[in-house]
Amino acid sequence: MFENLSERLERSFKILKGEGKITDINVAETLKDVRRALLDADVNYKVAKQFTDTVKAKALGMNVLTAVKPGQLMVKVVHDELALLMGGEAVDINLTGSPAIILMSGLQGSGKTTFSGKLAKMLKSKRAKRPLLVACDVYRPAAIEQLKVLGEQIDVPVYTEPDSKNPVDIARNAIKFAKQNGNDLVIVDTAGRLAVDEQMMTEIKAIKDAINPSEILFVVDAMTGQDAVNTAKEFNDRLDFDGVVLTKLDGDTRGGAALSIRSVVDKPIKFVGTGEKMEALDVFHPARMADRILGMGDIVSLVERAQEQYNEEEAKRLQKRIAKNQFDFNDFISQIQQIKKMGNLKDLASMIPGVGKAIKDIDLDDNAFKGIEAIIYSMTPKERSHPEILNGSRKQRIAKGSGTSIQDVNRLLKQFEDTRKMMRMVTQAKNPARLMNNLRRR
Repeated sequence: MFENLSERLERSFKILKGEGKITDINVAETLKDVRRALLDADVNYKVAKQFTDTVKAKALGMNVLTAVKPGQLMVKVVHDELALLMGGEAVDINLTGSPAIILMSGLQGSGKTTFSGKLAKMLKSKRAKRPLLVACDVYRPAAIEQLKVLGEQIDVPVYTEPDSKNPVDIARNAIKFAKQNGNDLVIVDTAGRLAVDEQMMTEIKAIKDAINPSEILFVVDAMTGQDAVNTAKEFNDRLDFDGVVLTKLDGDTRGGAALSIRSVVDKPIKFVGTGEKMEALDVFHPARMADRILGMGDIVSLVERAQEQYNEEEAKRLQKRIAKNQFDFNDFISQIQQIKKMGNLKDLASMIPGVGKAIKDIDLDDNAFKGIEAIIYSMTPKERSHPEILNGSRKQRIAKGSGTSIQDVNRLLKQFEDTRKMMRMVTQAKNPARLMNNLRRR
């Protein structure tokens, strides 16, 4: 996400490296390169020009402190302006109403149906809502079935009328159903088209008028670039939606839509989709996104994702097992599953300051754990609980069963043992006397 833009901006700031002060000349040269970087990222031309003009005015109007170099000052100004360009502050979703009604809009293929499921899961777990998903896409083959499958995955009911071709009636009936069955949130998934057309706009406007939603979200594929901004404008002119959702930000996107859409339609970006998994949905924070674009990482979001998967009771249980040196492969695989739930590995690593640039050419995906999981799942329950019994013949059987080699099995066993020792030492650090005794024995 934003890798090319990040690299271009970093090169732009190098123009000021070694300069003693900010001048008209070196600022103009730097911002010329910044503007090119923004345009290459598919940012709207007017937005890019206005952005660099504002940065120039602010940079030249600031006194450079002796402790702050011109390049550092420029990064600060660009960071603040990027955050403002994308909205400044995170904007919450409106959940007023009984039930609260959220209407989805967007083109076909933008990810509306998947996002509907992700949002239902997020609001169910974080806001204690009782959502109902509504299938109002009566045109796309298997659209209703897709929503039903997602509903089963996240344990959320889905309202459908398979024999009806009238999405307005379906939406209206779904609201009645929600009131009768205690659902305090209704998420209406509507049909998309391959292009903006009158039939589509008339239909979704009719749904809006019939159910009076508390929130209308426009879902857009970030990979469509500047076209996404133009489509958002047309939808907003007809629907006056409340917020934007950017999907597929984990793909090979130039990111221009995220930087332009707020300025063009004057509506906040509320959520970003960062992967296929149901957990891969983030609230959009402009300042954090500016951090990531400028290669500063996003530790706050990383910690929040970790906290979402954190179970206090499980953590206490695990701490006791580590202290007693009982940490086994069952615990090990459980920790791997928690890490995987946090999202795409490369995306997680890029949130750590300085790491994103270092791993940009490294292929990090969810398959990175598959070999480890295959080895562990090829063990018997007794072997997972008592790794010390793994002798040569057992290792050979495990290697054969997991499609790996003896060397791979030995490597995992060594990594596991090192991890177990390290975790035990961290736990014992709370008891300095015990830790020193153990260190003396070694």
